[in-house]
Amino acid sequence: MTGRTPAFEINSIILNRWSPRAMTGEELTNDELMSLFEAARWAPSSFNNQPWRFIYATRGTEHWDRLFNLMTDFNKSWTKDAAALVVVVSHKNFEYNNKPSITHQFDAGAAWENLALEATSRGLVAHAMQGFDYEKARKELDVPDTYNVMAMIAIGKRAPKEKLPAQLQEREFPSNRKPLHEIVMEGRFRK
Repeated sequence: MTGRTPAFEINSIILNRWSPRAMTGEELTNDELMSLFEAARWAPSSFNNQPWRFIYATRGTEHWDRLFNLMTDFNKSWTKDAAALVVVVSHKNFEYNNKPSITHQFDAGAAWENLALEATSRGLVAHAMQGFDYEKARKELDVPDTYNVMAMIAIGKRAPKEKLPAQLQEREFPSNRKPLHEIVMEGRFRK
């Protein structure tokens, strides 16, 4: 589907997951959206802490502008057609003893990946981004200091790339990945 070729055999859902920007602007049903969060819920985490939290807004609700206005103009140019916007936050401490969790961000990333794979399996777009105001998100969304604001996600139904502004159309394709020899190191780190 994506024109990507893995060096070793992997599950096609992983290979076909990518982050398109073109979305139709159509609404998602509550069940469609909650199924993505349900997939995220089942991610692994240290001590089963499940530190991730998802703050969302759907198109046309009173909460939409609050999340939409957190983003850079560049991201607004294409997320305007998303069905839902999500801010991902992660609790910095373990709940069972309130001590710092070194892996809370790692665990939140696993939850995001589950959400992204579920979206891919349903033919939906789930595009994560960092182009937004993190401090404004903390204030506007009442995120406590015990949580880190991690990322935003735009979710929606896929549209043809022609729906995007011209400068984004040429970027609307699945990117490749670095070869394994650049990211896998046996025994010790190498540059």
